[in-house]
Amino acid sequence: MLRTHLFADPAGHYLHDVVLESCRQNPGKTALIDTSCDRRFTFGEYGNLVESLARGLISAGLAPGEVVGIFLPNSWEFAITYHAATLAGAIPTLLNPAYREREIRYQLENSGAAFLVSDAPLLENVNLAGLPNLRRVFITRNPTTQSGGEDFATLLRPTSAKFPEPGQDSQETIAALPYSSGTTGLPKGVMLSHYNLVANVYQLLGPNGTALTSDDTMLCFLPLYHIYGLTVALTLSLILRMTLVLIPRFDVPKLCHLLVEEGVTMMPVVPPAMNALCQAAEAGIFPKNHRVRWVKSGAAPLAPELARRLTSLTGVNVVQGYGMTEASPVTHVGFVAPPEMNRPASIGQPLAATECRVVNVDGNDAGPDEPGELVMRGPQFMLGYWKEPQATAAVLRDGWFFSGDIVRRDAEDFFYVLDRSKEMIKYKGFPVAPAEVESVLLEHPAIRDCGVVAKPDPAAGEIPCAFVVLREGFLASDSLDRELREFVADRLAHHKQPREIRFVDVVPRTPSGKILRRELRKVFS
Repeated sequence: MLRTHLFADPAGHYLHDVVLESCRQNPGKTALIDTSCDRRFTFGEYGNLVESLARGLISAGLAPGEVVGIFLPNSWEFAITYHAATLAGAIPTLLNPAYREREIRYQLENSGAAFLVSDAPLLENVNLAGLPNLRRVFITRNPTTQSGGEDFATLLRPTSAKFPEPGQDSQETIAALPYSSGTTGLPKGVMLSHYNLVANVYQLLGPNGTALTSDDTMLCFLPLYHIYGLTVALTLSLILRMTLVLIPRFDVPKLCHLLVEEGVTMMPVVPPAMNALCQAAEAGIFPKNHRVRWVKSGAAPLAPELARRLTSLTGVNVVQGYGMTEASPVTHVGFVAPPEMNRPASIGQPLAATECRVVNVDGNDAGPDEPGELVMRGPQFMLGYWKEPQATAAVLRDGWFFSGDIVRRDAEDFFYVLDRSKEMIKYKGFPVAPAEVESVLLEHPAIRDCGVVAKPDPAAGEIPCAFVVLREGFLASDSLDRELREFVADRLAHHKQPREIRFVDVVPRTPSGKILRRELRKVFS
């Protein structure tokens, strides 16, 4: 076991305090480069903006313990709002900027958000009326359009508001409320404490954790609303006093230009992005004079051949990691060096203070290389699901988190993911809950029954494929296929839309009515 110590003791530390301490100790260094508006912020400027915004939120009436919705693409406004919200004693909940109205309203209502910070184009044609707790909406850019919100800039005006004293210990105070797509029902809020989030960064920065120093420059195209981008890119880079180059979305030509222009040395990625970078290298687009030492792959399974291909084409080492929203998110990560420890096919070894068991079908601990469910505990695991005690009890049992993923552990303590016992689809690294897509399809008058499963896809990793049973009077056709996909597209985010519709006579189910998804997946074999 190479990882035995954290970077520091996370006990008693609040996330915003750790970030602001970095800002105070390194005020002149560039902290954040927002390429969406060509703005650069030093650590000193970043810290001042966080404190100003926190005071502005308090002056605007935000009370400790209330929820602030952040519905923005990657931007400096997203970053400072996240840290300012917790400094003001509030709980930030993070919304996917691709969400449609029903998804936006669901998360704002379920979380009880009192404030919302967004961008005018994202709220165009979105009705926020009738949300019981939402009092104020602030618009970061284009505030003069018909968005119905207030100008975000007003929150940055000088005010004498005082920061609240913490009402609870850092282990009990929620610092982030991201929503995770469960395999059943609608997404659930994941309650991550300050202790959880600080601990996970300290695990990553501990001895033999990750090959990063304050001299590194990280590029992040991962969405900050996702815990992978939020922790591994934004929070980690600020705490380690690195420079973070932020781009709003994955864009190969822009990314390749920035790698050289900003001297990028590391990127967190997802497998579909790695595939696109391989294609860019083969086309002569990927720069030969880059300084990128390594990339961390996560959020979806990584094919070993893809890792070898990227390294061969670009010289960039690949390290695979593993985690989940409920773990803040990282539990395992591989090694860049020494060479014999660089095994991209493996998710690596557990981070410090992360205990792992592999439990077989009999409920006993599996032996080396024997498959079983990955069960874990550590300081990075969530407090539970927001307003979902039953769902919490289903995955957190006696302090252990039951991941639902099937793994094996070799004699050297390297872990390999074999299968997911959960039903989640990973489209380009983004989670898609089949139940959510099915519930929308069943609203269409033509659909009597349906089942959604993952279909392997070389470009996306997996795509949502819907098997649908039609009601009497409706006939399968290309036009109905398009209509059903557009029906979902109007109601759910882009990545949740079925890429394929298959018309069938029956959806196989158990006697209790549960969809037999493995039977549907056999069609692809």
